[in-house]
Amino acid sequence: MKSRGWLKRKRAAAANRNSHSAGLSRSRKAREISTSLEDNIAELHRIFTFTPDLVIRDFESHFIEGRIALVYLTGLVDKNSINNNVLRPLLAPTERGHTSILDLLSVGKVTTLIDFDDVEEAILQGSSLLFIEGRAEALSVETHGWPQRAIEDPQLEASLKGAHQGFVETGIQNIALIRRYIPNRELKIKEVKVGKRGACKLSILFISDVINPEILQELEDRVKLLDIDNILNTGELAELIEDNPYSPFPQLLTTERPDSAASHLLQGKIVIVVDRSPSVLVGPVTFASFFQNVDDYSTRWLVATFIRLLRFLAFLVATFLPAIYIAVISYNYEVIPLDLILSVGESRERVPFPPLLEAMMMELTLEMLREAGVRLPAPIGQTVGIVGGIVIGQAVVQAGIVSNIMVIVVAFTAISSFIIPNYDMAAAVRLIRFLMMIMASMFGFIGIIIGLMTLIGHLISLESLGIPYGSPLAPVRFKDWKDLFLRVPLWKMMNRPVSARAIQAKRQGDNRPKEEGE
Repeated sequence: MKSRGWLKRKRAAAANRNSHSAGLSRSRKAREISTSLEDNIAELHRIFTFTPDLVIRDFESHFIEGRIALVYLTGLVDKNSINNNVLRPLLAPTERGHTSILDLLSVGKVTTLIDFDDVEEAILQGSSLLFIEGRAEALSVETHGWPQRAIEDPQLEASLKGAHQGFVETGIQNIALIRRYIPNRELKIKEVKVGKRGACKLSILFISDVINPEILQELEDRVKLLDIDNILNTGELAELIEDNPYSPFPQLLTTERPDSAASHLLQGKIVIVVDRSPSVLVGPVTFASFFQNVDDYSTRWLVATFIRLLRFLAFLVATFLPAIYIAVISYNYEVIPLDLILSVGESRERVPFPPLLEAMMMELTLEMLREAGVRLPAPIGQTVGIVGGIVIGQAVVQAGIVSNIMVIVVAFTAISSFIIPNYDMAAAVRLIRFLMMIMASMFGFIGIIIGLMTLIGHLISLESLGIPYGSPLAPVRFKDWKDLFLRVPLWKMMNRPVSARAIQAKRQGDNRPKEEGE
């Protein structure tokens, strides 16, 4: 599969790193667990220095000869689980030698570890460790109980008719939310750990009889070749594995809705759940994927089609409207009707700045107000956004710094950018808008056409995990046009998107309404 040289460059870098660290890895010997409990506790104190939340509890059990040490980090475990499922069975009066210690521990998963590298990782991941006198091994018990928030309504992807459940910062819960929508055995999960300082667990979800194995392998190769301290959120992962890091357009989709993630899985795509992140990553995607919303499929198809057309129109307005204003005022004023040009001239009579500087000032002010509204607490942010916009807009017009027409253009542009449902795509539009304004100030409408052609060429050249970003427009896939600008009735979308290259194309039978007599 074509990957635009990404995989080749990464493999070369990985080969250099491996050759550099080969001698160190061969000379380093694993720190094996001792049969002496005192030595093991001393090694733990040596590893976890300046760690006041480390708990080492030494006790004797009626079940087994010798002492036992229970080790955990107090903030990462569920103490009720430890007391009820670990300590109580071990401290209860029991005849020795008749039952395995694994049978006494009533927890989900118990793993045997033989060296301190694995012990260190298990403790930092929230497990409890049992060291037994006379045994050169430790038992890792799953007692995870780190702080976490309740499942809430998604913040960035509000829905009127969809589910009101969003992902949280715990990967296990996020996988469970997706399984609720796809309770099928073909939903498979591959786990990969990335990061040298506190490995982050990535869960790659896919439907095995639908996903294209070449795309899955491409994604796995990119993830496994990452060499980084840690990954804290999905945004970092997306930037590390995307095809073109210099493009303003997002090439992987980020969502915080489990129903949206399930919908993409059913289309034949891959979902990556990043532990400790409240959103998941979806790929491969196309440009049109960022204009689709979960509400499109829960409303009437005519209404959904109208709203989707509105989104694409908003994309054009948010990208080109200020540039068109600058081109018309600076170069191509002959296209304005006579009555309107008199009104525009009267409005700009007192403005001392050229159109580009006028537009730049207003757009930058709008971006500042937008960012201030996001960073401030919600009640204050809304007040700052509304009052600031009204006061500044009225003041600059009365002072003669900008024209009334410019304020109207900026207001239309802001409203249009808010309609785009994906935050990453809306942010890309905000950047491209400034480039279009500069091109319009230099060459007028010709500059806008040059910018538009460059933008189209860039979109056509982009890829997402080796899949054309411009599909189904470039290359043309007429079968996918049923869910592009229009959203045809669901019973007509019987096949999965061609751009996903799913090995199982059909996703439903003939569900069209039957005519009387059929």
